[in-house]
Formats: sequence, C-alpha cells, structure tokens
Amino acid sequence: MIGALISFLCLLAGLYFQRREGFPVEKAIFWVNSYLFNLVLPALALLYIPQINPGWDLLIPISAAWFTFLLSWLVFGVLGRVFHWSPQVIGCLSIVSGLANTSFLGFPVIEALYGKAGLPAALLMDQGGSFLLVSSLAIVIGSIYSHESGNLAQIPLKIIKFPPFGFLIGTLIMSLMGWETPSFLIPLLQGIGKTMAPVALLAIGLRFRVEKADLTSAYFWYGLGFRLVLAPALVYLIYRHFLDPEELTFKVTVLESAMAPMITGSIVAINYHLAPRLAALLSGLGMVISIGSLAFWYYFLG
Repeated sequence: MIGALISFLCLLAGLYFQRREGFPVEKAIFWVNSYLFNLVLPALALLYIPQINPGWDLLIPISAAWFTFLLSWLVFGVLGRVFHWSPQVIGCLSIVSGLANTSFLGFPVIEALYGKAGLPAALLMDQGGSFLLVSSLAIVIGSIYSHESGNLAQIPLKIIKFPPFGFLIGTLIMSLMGWETPSFLIPLLQGIGKTMAPVALLAIGLRFRVEKADLTSAYFWYGLGFRLVLAPALVYLIYRHFLDPEELTFKVTVLESAMAPMITGSIVAINYHLAPRLAALLSGLGMVISIGSLAFWYYFLG
C-alpha cells in the first residue's frame, strides 16, 4: 500500500512539474529515462532472470505474452501501411499496446482476485514474457521505427549498446548455466528495483496530459482496444485448447493479457521518440479505463 501511495505521489509530481512555468521538462525526462534504462532495468534483469529455471511447463503462460506482442507488431504494422501512418505511431502502438502491465498493475490485481496462488503464473508471464520483451524486441522495434535516415547497419549497434539488452543476454546465460546472482547483491538490486514504478510514473506524469483531441484520437482507441479487448479475447480462444479453462493458470494467463499497457513499454517508446504523448496516454489513462475491462474479464472467466 505504501509503495502504491508513493507511486501515485510521483505521478502527481510529474503532472505538477510539467505545468510549472520554467521547469526543464525535457531535461528531467532525459535524466529519469537514463536512470530507468541504465540502472533500474539492468538491476531487475540481474535480480529476476537468473531465477527462471528453463522448462517446457513454463512455456504456455509465457508464450501468451510473446504471442500478443508479436501480434501487436503485425496488426499495427499492417494497419500503418494500409492507412499510411507515420513510423513513429506504428512503433509506439506496436510496443505500448503489445506489452501488458503484468507486474505493477498485474500482481496486485491477481493477488486480490485469486490470492497468492495466482502469483506464480503471473510472475512467469512478467519475467519470461513482458520483462524479456521490453528488454529485447521492444528495443528492436524502437530502433527500427525511430531510424529516420542513414545506414541501416546502425540499428544492430544501437540495440547492442542499449544497457538493458546487454544485461538481458548476460542474465539469460546465467539462467541457462544455472548461475545465481551473488547473494550480497540481492538487497541492493531489490532496493533499486522498488524504484521502478514510482520513477516510471514520474516520467509518465511529465508527459501525461489529457485533452479532448486525445480522447477522439483513433490511434489511442486502436491501441487500447487491442490491449484490453482483442489480445485477451484471442488468448482465451486459443489457449483454452492447451489449458483447462477452469484451472487457475488459464484464468491468470487471460487476465494478465487484459492488463493495461505496460508503463515501461511507454518509457521505451518515449525514449525512442515514438509518439511520446500517445505512449504516455496509453499507459496512464489506460490503467483507469482498464478497471472496467478487467472486471468484465474476471466475471467472464468465472
């Protein structure tokens, strides 16, 4: 509860400072993003990824996160070409709508609705799905759609130089080799990791501003419609053939797929200058709107 309160206050602080005359908003966003990408995401990778024990039994809930992300890239890539959207909008929708808020929003919701028994599946979807994606493919998409001109060979270099990606590769190797993160680092990494939600919401607050034009934007409703309606509907229809619809794992998999867009995904889009305002709106206002859609999916799943 205290963590949620601090995060909410950070969001309010961001909203306040963006409206304060003379406040260097862009410089603040730069330093906040630098902290998140250069310190927090690598710390979280080192904290969680080595704990994943590879196994076929883990693939079903994890694959749902990968499926909806890749589908998002396909859907918005096709729509963007058909309707001649800008690369920035396509990249923003592909990343932000493709990633569900499986931890900051997902963990408390799953625990409240299903108890602690629902957390293992939620944790798998977050660590093996959303977190791996935001540290890898989201960076690939960001590099592609933010690349306006020049040598395309620079894109792989941009990806490799991005700190979270290097830590992702290193920690995946640790997981495969069975190497654990040194125990003396755990408290430090946990402390850094706890700052992710409040600092990310501070960054969202610095960008978040709702105007009438935003609410009538087709891009916003396309993105939110995919994340809150289409993604969980497809997961429900497809994964019921692989999991028992009455089992807790199936219900958690569908409900996690219905979470609002991931805050960290929005930060990636903002960092790559992919429609920053749209990115902030999807994750910020999306959390509020998702309350109604999550209630629907919860009762629908029984």
